[in-house]
Amino acid sequence: MAENYWREKESESEFDPINSLLSELSDSEDAEAEFRADFFQGLAGRRQKAAFLLLVIWIVTISLHLVSWGSWFVLGFAGLVGIQILRYLFAKPDISHILLPLEDSASVPKVSLLVAAKNEEAVISNLVAMLCNLDYPGDKYEIWAIDDRSTDNTPAILDRLAAEYPQLKVVHRAANAGGGKSGALNQVVPQTFGDIIGVFDADAKVSPDLLRKVVPLFAESRVGAVQVRKAIANETENFWTKGQAAEMALDSYVQQQRIAVGGIGELRGNGQFVSRKALNSCGGWNEETITDDLDLTIRLHLDNWKIGLLSTPAVYEEGVTDTISLWHQRNRWAEGGYQRYLDYWRYIFGTPMGFGKRIDLLCWMFLQYIVPAANVPDGIMAIARHRLPVLSPITVLLFAWGFTGIFRGLVRINLAEGKSFNIATLLEITWKSLRGLIYMVHWQVVMLSITARMSIRPKRLKWVKTVHEGRTSFNNG
Repeated sequence: MAENYWREKESESEFDPINSLLSELSDSEDAEAEFRADFFQGLAGRRQKAAFLLLVIWIVTISLHLVSWGSWFVLGFAGLVGIQILRYLFAKPDISHILLPLEDSASVPKVSLLVAAKNEEAVISNLVAMLCNLDYPGDKYEIWAIDDRSTDNTPAILDRLAAEYPQLKVVHRAANAGGGKSGALNQVVPQTFGDIIGVFDADAKVSPDLLRKVVPLFAESRVGAVQVRKAIANETENFWTKGQAAEMALDSYVQQQRIAVGGIGELRGNGQFVSRKALNSCGGWNEETITDDLDLTIRLHLDNWKIGLLSTPAVYEEGVTDTISLWHQRNRWAEGGYQRYLDYWRYIFGTPMGFGKRIDLLCWMFLQYIVPAANVPDGIMAIARHRLPVLSPITVLLFAWGFTGIFRGLVRINLAEGKSFNIATLLEITWKSLRGLIYMVHWQVVMLSITARMSIRPKRLKWVKTVHEGRTSFNNG
């Protein structure tokens, strides 16, 4: 495992956001040398940088209300964002996937599948059984289950399964082991034999042909990782799970369109595959972030790797079923996503990422984080001055894009699954898209909460684990 360069403690020195930012604007050649020698640098002072950015957002938003040309500026900026969205809408992604032939099994790449499990007694047996029965040469893939200090029956279950399945190897982490999921993965990777490393959550449900669909995507030399489309196994349970199903359809559609215009594909944790070469070049998984997948995404692109998406078959997972669990999970996702912009902001502008990727990344940072944070001062000024919010054109554009993305994502999934189309089907998809858009409003609250909280209160890798109940069924057909 690569040496860990992360600082153990965030500085508690006097709050000085300007110096925190300026300290990273050192000589460009020195910065580049430091970047290459130490890919993880740049995370110091997350709170200061978050506070500085939030302050800028408030000042700019209030100023747009006070200057005569503020509304015209917003309309112009909305036009630029609209052009980028139109590029997404009209892009033609490559959604054809090759099934890897197995006639010459000696030449197929080796694959190592990793599952980090903590208190997963309800679901781990089903996943291990699925992974050990994939349609792939048995001597060409292995499964590693990492028991991350479980306090339930997970350790005993894994030991029993290891005796049953020869492909399964079990590692029990020591009581003092750290690094969370990233630490568990980093501990095992040196012991694996795979050219390609796959990672699954314990509640994952996969199709037998998954590896034969994933592996061909690595044929292109600069493809460093592939994310399998995620779907919700318990979609029909309630409003929240139905909303998550629409959310996953939107996510897969958006990812395909972003990749098609030369933008950024992203990893989503469950069902992610990364080549060993690319993983080693980025130093392994980051043990100082709460979203290892999003952090690895940005580092892969900074090192000029591509990330692809496999749309079919999907990897299924349990959707959270109550408001509190959804809030905790989405806050963790949002915080991890925001952290990467704060950690790697200067490298986004100073490395050979490519213009298309850079524009795509900044566009999504603006839509996902800047707009929700700006809605508060915008709303306050709108009330005080008895006028519409100045950011209304961008907000309308964002919600229109959200509905269109959900609709087209659901249509694409239905086509991939060979379902027939008629008026009733289109009406159902339209209703699901509207319901999904209503559900997606919660992200505005989550993003607002995260951008504010990270500016005020430090948080050190604390997150609430998502509980998997194992009540869902899965049909491969």
